[in-house]
Amino acid sequence: MAIKQLLKRTSGWLYLNSPVGRHQLHGAGVILMLHRVLANDRAADLPHRNELCVGPKAFEHLLAWLKKNFDCVPLMDLLQPGVISTGQPKIALTFDDGWRDNALNAFPLLKKNQMPASIFLSTDFIGSRQRFWWESLGETLWRSHGEKARTHLIECLRQIGRPLPVLLDDLDVQRRSLALLHFLHSLKNLPSGELDRLTDQCPEESLPQALDWHQVRAMEASGLIRFGPHGASHAILTDLDDQRLDEELSRSRNALLNGCNRPLPVYCYPNGNHDARVREHVADHDFPFALGTDIGIYRGLSDPLALPRIGISHRTARNPELLSWRIYRGARP
Repeated sequence: MAIKQLLKRTSGWLYLNSPVGRHQLHGAGVILMLHRVLANDRAADLPHRNELCVGPKAFEHLLAWLKKNFDCVPLMDLLQPGVISTGQPKIALTFDDGWRDNALNAFPLLKKNQMPASIFLSTDFIGSRQRFWWESLGETLWRSHGEKARTHLIECLRQIGRPLPVLLDDLDVQRRSLALLHFLHSLKNLPSGELDRLTDQCPEESLPQALDWHQVRAMEASGLIRFGPHGASHAILTDLDDQRLDEELSRSRNALLNGCNRPLPVYCYPNGNHDARVREHVADHDFPFALGTDIGIYRGLSDPLALPRIGISHRTARNPELLSWRIYRGARP
C-alpha cells in the first residue's frame, strides 16, 4: 500500500509540473469537496472519520499547496466565463452540509490564508439541534458517549436486523475504525425515517452539530465565504416524489434567501444523487448550476447541473500530491 501511494504521489506531481499536464489543465477548473475540519489531526485520521474530516494541520498544509499550484478563486469565478485568468488552472473549495466546525476550525484558517470557499447548507439543520445521523451513530458506536449509550444503540440496530459486525470489537484501533466505516456505509440504504429514529436513540451533544444563522452571516460578511443550498432535510432527492422534491427545493432556497445576503445560484445534491428528473426540477427552481460528486475537472462543456468535484479526505489533505493524481485521472479524455 505504501508503494502504491508513493507511485500515485510521484505520478501526480510529475503530471502537474509537466508541459503535458500544464497544457491539459490550462483554463480548466477543479472544484474540491470537503465536509469538516476537526480540532485535531489525530481524530481526523481514523478511517471512519478520514473520509469526511480533515485535521487543522493537514488543512492548512493543503491550503498552502493549493496557493502554490493553482489560482484559488471563488466558485462563481470558476463557473462564469470571462473572468481574467492567470493561466494557472482555477481551483475552488466547497464544503457540504454546514457543520459547526466550518466556523470554529475551517474559517479561521481560510481567513488567515485569504482563501475563498463556498459552504452548502442542509438548511433544516442550521440554527437547530437537529443532528446528522452519520456523526451521531458513528460516535456513539465508537464509544465517544460511553458504553451504556453504545450498548443501547447496538440493541436498537439488532432489532431492525442490522447487528454490529464482530470486527467492531477488534482491539486494533485502525481495524475497528475501518469496520465502523464500512458499517456506516451499509446503513445508507435505510429509510430516512429509520435513520432519524436511530439518531434519536443517541445521546445529545453539548453543542449543536450544525452552524447557526449568526455564524453564517458572520462568515458571509467577511467576503470570503458564500452559501448555497444542500437540501433542506438532506433527503436523497432521487427518492422523493415530485411534490416532496419541489417542497425540499423550495424550503432550502427560501431559507437561504432569508438567511443570507447573496446566496449562490448553485444547488448541491445531498449525497451527490441526481437524475434527469431531479435536474429538471432544480432548473425549474432557477438554479443554473448544481454540484454532484462524480470525479472530474470543469472545462465549461459539461452539464452545468451535474458539475464534477474531487473529494478531499484527511489523507489527501496531508499528502496533496494524491490530489494531483486525482486531477490527472479526472483530466483524461
